[in-house]
Amino acid sequence: MRAVVQRVSHARVTVGSEVTGEIGSGLLILLGVQSGDSVDDAHWLAEKCVALRIFEDAEGRMNRSVIEAAGEVLVVSQFTLLASTRRGARPSFNAAAKPEFAIPLYEAFVCRAVEQISRPVQTGRFGAMMQVTLTNDGPVTLLIDSYLRE
Repeated sequence: MRAVVQRVSHARVTVGSEVTGEIGSGLLILLGVQSGDSVDDAHWLAEKCVALRIFEDAEGRMNRSVIEAAGEVLVVSQFTLLASTRRGARPSFNAAAKPEFAIPLYEAFVCRAVEQISRPVQTGRFGAMMQVTLTNDGPVTLLIDSYLRE
């Protein structure tokens, strides 16, 4: 499971003309589920993402988590995070999990994030063509992979 975590001052995801998720200050998490991932991966990655100390404290140091900063979280599924560009110019998405496998793990990630931050988590719509707009704060962008566990 792979996540791109961005500290944002605002983020919104729309499907057509419908806003499915919107947050102010917090984390935008783009989430890709890989074949072979497990519920353990989903839980580990959700806990890791919301515990990241990437929000500024009173001294201006990145020393607080989204929980401590009372920030919001928006999770958007994105299978393209599992792309392989090893051969040629056309990415291969063979490593991305099929929806019937990926959806429960995506949902497990969101549920664990809700448990960790003790407030609702906004989401996109799995498998839909989405428009994501954001204002990256910092900018701060991190890539986390449950396979590497680092």
